[in-house]
Amino acid sequence: MWLRTRRLPTTEAVQDDALAGAPRASAGDGTAAAAAGPAVDEAAPGAAEDAGAPLDDEPERGPLRRCIITRKQGERERMLRFVVGPERRVVPDLTARLPGRGIWLSARADVVENAKIRGAFARAARGPVTVPADLLALLQAGLAGRVGDFVGFARRAGEAVAGFTKAREWLVSGRAVLVLEASDGSVDERARLLSGIRWTLAGEGPPAQDRPVVAVEDDAVGESGPNAGSSSRGGSRARAVRVATPLDAARLGAVFGRDHVVHVAVAAGRLAERLAIETERLSGITGRNGTGA
Repeated sequence: MWLRTRRLPTTEAVQDDALAGAPRASAGDGTAAAAAGPAVDEAAPGAAEDAGAPLDDEPERGPLRRCIITRKQGERERMLRFVVGPERRVVPDLTARLPGRGIWLSARADVVENAKIRGAFARAARGPVTVPADLLALLQAGLAGRVGDFVGFARRAGEAVAGFTKAREWLVSGRAVLVLEASDGSVDERARLLSGIRWTLAGEGPPAQDRPVVAVEDDAVGESGPNAGSSSRGGSRARAVRVATPLDAARLGAVFGRDHVVHVAVAAGRLAERLAIETERLSGITGRNGTGA
């Protein structure tokens, strides 16, 4: 007789389970689907020959997954996973932990819309499915919730600070590897935070919406400054700093117990890495600046 053992969840897994931005749901209980509003029924398989491949064509193993629309492979953490519940309703699985075979899409609004229009979910699931009519809004809310929760984790760990003065100090000293700016904040204030620094990766001047990745010269900090993740450029060391605008000032403020926050600086670490990925996924759905190059 074979006995199946179950691993106890790690601290990171427990944290990640809390970050879906909506009540915890399984593929079968319909909790997430109930909040999604009206739904649309997709055609049965075969309605669109190029809409995607069956679920079991590629096993869910390894770090890469293939988008059923673009057919391109990507890191699973940067993609979007969906599962089909017993009632044949498509459920977003932002933590990639719900049971069932996954349907994977690139984290882009146009890809998600194409999947709905072309019947890709039904083709991948090998049968008719119900897709929430407001799937994009559901994804945006869930991803924004994950970003907010990860900012909260970073704050409690002492790895994130808010406000112009503290964010500027971390940026100049070399501690910040990620800067979050309120999406509804003043463009002039963003420029002021990032002013007086030599930009070497994204051209001259502070990063624009289409240039989210910048580099800060470590010369400003001196030889004793942190150089993690830096590279040599003409005798100086360029430290990559990512800038994103994932949430509005009220949402960022709520994390820090304030009415509003415009500037947040995040130190290097696992939480900064997760935040960079989540802001990138969110920006793919909202079209706002994320942290990708």
